[in-house]
Amino acid sequence: MAWFQSSNRKVQLPAHAQTRPVLDNDERIANDDEDAESLKLTPTDNNATEDQNRDPFMGVKVRRKASFHRNYIGDYLDVPSRPYLMKILEKQGDKKVLFADKVLKFTSTGKMKRRILLITDFAVYIVDPDIDALKRRISLAAVEKLCLSELSDNFLAIIIPTEYDLLIASTRKTEIVSVLVDATRSQSDYELEVLLSNRFEYNATSELVKEIDFEETEEGARTRIVRK
Repeated sequence: MAWFQSSNRKVQLPAHAQTRPVLDNDERIANDDEDAESLKLTPTDNNATEDQNRDPFMGVKVRRKASFHRNYIGDYLDVPSRPYLMKILEKQGDKKVLFADKVLKFTSTGKMKRRILLITDFAVYIVDPDIDALKRRISLAAVEKLCLSELSDNFLAIIIPTEYDLLIASTRKTEIVSVLVDATRSQSDYELEVLLSNRFEYNATSELVKEIDFEETEEGARTRIVRK
């Protein structure tokens, strides 16, 4: 069982277990609507079904109704059919793909970029699908914790103290969290911390700290990212 920590309590994660941000004046997203649309962040229904009565966030996080009935597939990209992805993994000595999907990654300036997220039993990979290039590899051992809001949104921050953090958006965030927690547990005795809070900080670069705030409105979760 992995610990989930909310702003006022902790809950445990079972062993298996969209919103656009409002940025400060220096970090307006330019021409990113096309990226968001082409990514098509929509639920997918396939293969083995997640237990509909199980809430991996133990009721602490507000979740969309569809997320309770979503199927977990893992590899949404059919990685073996993509030679350039296989070449990247083989070069790093990785063979077992636990998760693969397209996500939106936030740059240090606040722009969103389309990226492929790969999770193996040893590392997290960020790949640029436009040029078929590896942009970043993060060892699972370097990940300290995961940060999410308590609301219904798609944001996930992966905290890496020895480098800089990774902020992404994905409708499959719950599955990503479960995969990372399970993969970390299987490789070590370390239980990956999952922090649930409507305000948290992350390092956009090694020297740039930002704060992300979440607010619940009638239209849904409102997100604001500002420099500290």
